[in-house]
Amino acid sequence: MRLVRRLLLSIAAGLSTLFTACAWHGPRSVDHLYAPDEVHIIGHRGARELAPENTLAGFRVPADLGYGFELDVMLSSDGVCVVIHDDELDRTTSGTGFVDEVPWSTIQTLDAGTHFATRFAGEPVPDLSTVLVEFGSKVVIDIEIKSPRDKSTRAALAAAVVGEVERAALVDRVLITSFDPFLLEEVRLANAEIRRGQLLGSFTGADLSFVEKYVLKNLLLNKRAQPDVLAAESAFLSAGYVRRMHKKGYRVLAWTVNDEAEMRELASWGVDGLITDRPDVATEVLR
Repeated sequence: MRLVRRLLLSIAAGLSTLFTACAWHGPRSVDHLYAPDEVHIIGHRGARELAPENTLAGFRVPADLGYGFELDVMLSSDGVCVVIHDDELDRTTSGTGFVDEVPWSTIQTLDAGTHFATRFAGEPVPDLSTVLVEFGSKVVIDIEIKSPRDKSTRAALAAAVVGEVERAALVDRVLITSFDPFLLEEVRLANAEIRRGQLLGSFTGADLSFVEKYVLKNLLLNKRAQPDVLAAESAFLSAGYVRRMHKKGYRVLAWTVNDEAEMRELASWGVDGLITDRPDVATEVLR
């Protein structure tokens, strides 16, 4: 039984390499965002172990260290780009319910800090425009667009995010990422100049079929998304994978990396960025 399992795993690995090699690859340079030959530190949802996630207070932690950060965006019921990770308000704010069913006038009054620590009481949920105005000229912002519950709204969501980036005059200063290649396609159609990043993972526990996981892992929808960067779950990566993707022209970012030993290992593999909840720790490790 073990022999059969090993054989199947070997076949799957071979097919994975084959199909990844056959996928469309045409990444553009992102040197203006991430200088080459350097491991960049990128704050995850700001610095979510040091301050409330996806808040201005959280974004100031990496920005004050001179680092860019990653954030999450979805739409409120009235079409405002809300910076928040979960579909629901409950975990990180004083509100309840689905974000896309609540108007911005209500969301902006919620407390997004007390759940982390009382000293952050009253910290608001920001909208994307506010974040871009404060930080866009200082550091690189990785905008992860969350796949909407209603897939028919992908185009409207992409257009709203791209519109905010254009109004802030930051087309060449941000990276837009998503797990959803169809959403990245909508970003490309809205403004092809903005650099795009495909998020990848092991997808353990994800509500996806085997085929869907296989397609996503092996970049078989690249022709739609046409990503310039690959942002992969650290457990998904290997030294060989990083090397192969570099040969294809991609920068490879790893998420979410908080362990010091793992940071060192990933840096030794040549990853281009560490997305971390602890930019302070990453600073000491890479130093």
